[in-house]
Amino acid sequence: MQILNLIQFILLQQAAAPKKGSGMSSLIFILLLVFIFYFFMIRPQSKQNKEQQKFRESLKKGDRVVTIGGVHGKISDVHETTVELEVENGVHITFEKSAISQGAVTANNAEKK
Repeated sequence: MQILNLIQFILLQQAAAPKKGSGMSSLIFILLLVFIFYFFMIRPQSKQNKEQQKFRESLKKGDRVVTIGGVHGKISDVHETTVELEVENGVHITFEKSAISQGAVTANNAEKK
C-alpha cells in the first residue's frame, strides 16, 4: 500500500509541475513505474504460483493436511486434480488439491516426524 501511495504522490506532483522539459523524462518515469510494478507485484506473485503448483504436485498418500476450510485429515488417495482425505476411521472426503493449505501441511508433517 505504501508503494501505491508513493506512486500516487509522485504522479500528482508531476501533474502539478509546470511543463518545461521534453517527453524523455515522462518516458523514463513510466519505465520506472513498470519496473517497480514488475519487481514488487508481478514477479513475487508468479513465484508464489509456481511454488503452489509444485506443492500440489508433491502431495502424496499418508500426508496429514488441513484444508482451507479447516478440515484435518490424512491423504488416502491422490488423483490428478483431487485428493481423498480420511477425516475419521472409514470416513473419506474428496477435495480439490487447491483446497489444501500449504502452510498447515508442512507444520503437520514436521510434528509427525
